[in-house]
Amino acid sequence: MQATDSNALPLIDISGLHSPDPVRRAAVGRELRAACESRGFFYLCNHDIPATLAAQVFDYSERFFAQPVDARLSLDKAHSSCNRGYEPLRGQTLEAGSPPDLKEGFYIGIELNEDDPRVRRGKFNHGPNQWPAELPGFRPTMEAYFSACHALGALVMRGLALSLDLPEDHFDDFTADASATLRLLHYPPQPPNPEPGEKGCGAHTDFGAITLLLQDEAGGLQVRDTETGDWIDAPPVPGAYVVNIGDLIARWTNTRYRSTEHRVINASGRERYSVPFFFTGNPDYLVECLPNCLAPGDAPRFPPVTVEQHIAECYRRTYA
Repeated sequence: MQATDSNALPLIDISGLHSPDPVRRAAVGRELRAACESRGFFYLCNHDIPATLAAQVFDYSERFFAQPVDARLSLDKAHSSCNRGYEPLRGQTLEAGSPPDLKEGFYIGIELNEDDPRVRRGKFNHGPNQWPAELPGFRPTMEAYFSACHALGALVMRGLALSLDLPEDHFDDFTADASATLRLLHYPPQPPNPEPGEKGCGAHTDFGAITLLLQDEAGGLQVRDTETGDWIDAPPVPGAYVVNIGDLIARWTNTRYRSTEHRVINASGRERYSVPFFFTGNPDYLVECLPNCLAPGDAPRFPPVTVEQHIAECYRRTYA
């Protein structure tokens, strides 16, 4: 189906969550509830992440992908025990039965050395990052941005607690020592004669709790309308993030909150760059259906699962 011309994603001002006034904080929670129950996607503004830092992230991302292929492949995540580093073009297939995704990427996570007890125990996605030596400002820029997004992810989770009529600190154990992944993505222009079903990024839902997406001006992100099946364009809005609910939140809320399919088709005729930040949560946290998300007589649709177990299975499916 073709994408619709209008975007129907709400714009939510997150600044109210910093207010000492509980009425203002609760108002943000109500907006989040409406967005999560309908689309599972929304724009988020007044988030306190400096525009200058976001611009530096884009600059270093473009410079990384502009390097010769040998330089990029020297940091191939195949060399990593924890899925960190460069992912070559067509390295992932997010839409089952479709060609591999027409994108290349770079994975960054929380920096842990090989002596860390969690790394020694072989916990999934725990370990050191790979960094491009030829770009000396790359690492401090990405680490600063990672930290800022991590704090924003924890704040959004407090808003989601309010949205579900829970205490604001209900998810604090989940956000403590939370895992997260920063991905730099580069999409070449969609070829004029693509393979059947070929896209920049195939239709999928996100694995974790919430995703904070920074995208350039090329556009191309589309969100499935769960009522009609049509695709809704989600163009960039200056100063705002696109935020979506992932599969963990859907499990937690017994699908009351939607983890919605989305895809990327880069029809801009130019290179596209985007930077998703996947806030995953504490790997040891057990996610099980929230009691207030069960109607009388209903049963949980999903068994309890730890964050680590869930994410490991999602990676297995898309990199098989």
